[in-house]
Amino acid sequence: MQGQNLILTQTDLAKYPFTPQAAEYVQKLDLKTTELDNPEYKEILDRAEQRIKEAIDSALVSDQTTEPTGKNRQVKDDIEILSFPIAILIAISINDKLLKRRYALAEARRTYNLLKQESTDKIITIAKIFNLHVHPLEAYVEKLKATSFGFSLNFTDYLRNTSIFHESKWKLVNRTMQQGEVQITKDEVARLIAEEVRKHAEEKLNAKSDIKLSQDIVDRIEKLKQSHAALIKTHEEEMPKETVITAFPPCIQKLYNTALAKGHLSHVERFTLTSFLLNAGMPVETVIECFRPASDFSEKMTRYQVEHIAGGRGAGMKYAPPKCSTLRTHGICTGGDEICERAWRPLSYYQKKTRLMKSQPPSQ
Repeated sequence: MQGQNLILTQTDLAKYPFTPQAAEYVQKLDLKTTELDNPEYKEILDRAEQRIKEAIDSALVSDQTTEPTGKNRQVKDDIEILSFPIAILIAISINDKLLKRRYALAEARRTYNLLKQESTDKIITIAKIFNLHVHPLEAYVEKLKATSFGFSLNFTDYLRNTSIFHESKWKLVNRTMQQGEVQITKDEVARLIAEEVRKHAEEKLNAKSDIKLSQDIVDRIEKLKQSHAALIKTHEEEMPKETVITAFPPCIQKLYNTALAKGHLSHVERFTLTSFLLNAGMPVETVIECFRPASDFSEKMTRYQVEHIAGGRGAGMKYAPPKCSTLRTHGICTGGDEICERAWRPLSYYQKKTRLMKSQPPSQ
């Protein structure tokens, strides 16, 4: 992320505390982490804790930049700006990969919701911070009334920044392009920026920290750990008691069908399928049977590998399937549906899909 000489108000910095200008503002205020137990910083700590708790509870950090106005507004803005780096520090100290990803996603969703309400100039300003050089489609004012496309993005930048999205609408073949510029909507620009915010937050959350924390912050961290543990337990309890094959994500469905059809699976594909099926509740014996149709099937070797992944051998650790980003790296991701856009790992997709299927009325 590269800083730009952009004109942003103090409230803008409170809305978008990931900007270089917000970081500079924090430096000028000279907030020392060793002084965070001072009573005058309590509101900042409370908001930092709240940011993470909101991420745990709803995967969305709230916006606190609307009311009040005047002097109280300035105080609120300072709290918003300062609470972001403190929340990052707390999340790093919690040292839980799942929580870090959830918090980064929650901040990204907050940014997305805010940007959808911003002016064209403000969106372009924020986009430039991430080297997203979007342009207003001023030359197509009449066409905008019919198409709703308000921006354009160079097609090479478009391809680079939309690779994570798998909905058909993001495919270049389905876009309108003129003179090397792809037309995109305000909502789509907001999504692109939000994805950059997520990656930026994850990068910060993966940094090391050896800062000595006060007992107050240590106590807050313990509370947040307990909240996150309760969330994980709830998700585990919500997992179907029996494996729901129709809820498999597209990538797993393809691997599963390939295995049953005697197709060849690479080592990474076999590990991905095995670890997913086991975590989705499929018994070891049933997983072994999935690989039996293969021409090179060895029951002894397959049993050993499946039981090892299940945690029944070796160090006794049950393995989780790889993240979606890892599957994309290995060419296993097949592209997907709208649920894929909200899931960062196959099991997350599976949980969302099973909940969706339960909420839908049975077909007549």
